Amino acid sequence: MFRWLLLLILIMPAVEIGILIWAGNLVGPWWVILLIIATGVIGAWLAKQQGLETIRKIQEAASRGEAPGDALLDGACILVGGAFLLTPGFVSDTIGFVLLIPSTRRPLKGSVRKLIVKLTNKNTITIYRR
Repeated sequence: MFRWLLLLILIMPAVEIGILIWAGNLVGPWWVILLIIATGVIGAWLAKQQGLETIRKIQEAASRGEAPGDALLDGACILVGGAFLLTPGFVSDTIGFVLLIPSTRRPLKGSVRKLIVKLTNKNTITIYRR
């Protein structure tokens, strides 16, 4: 897992810079800058809306005495998606929007849930309960 993360950290900025240069040559640098700012503003608005909705779901589950597992996964996806949207670049913005939009986030949550169960079963991670 650490190897993939290291590879992502090394390759992602190079890919982002290459795409930004290519897009700047294609449509002009000012349009690229405007698009980066627009995706940041739209992403911040979407992260706020989705985050507030997730907090509401967590509060509702807590008031019913239920574990807010699904809402917590939503919150984690929204947090990571917001972080990707803060990073300038088209690839990171795409990943960020995929994590923020509920219909595209749903399949990823299933994969994350399976990964957590797999790592828990292998004793790679431990979940403590009171």
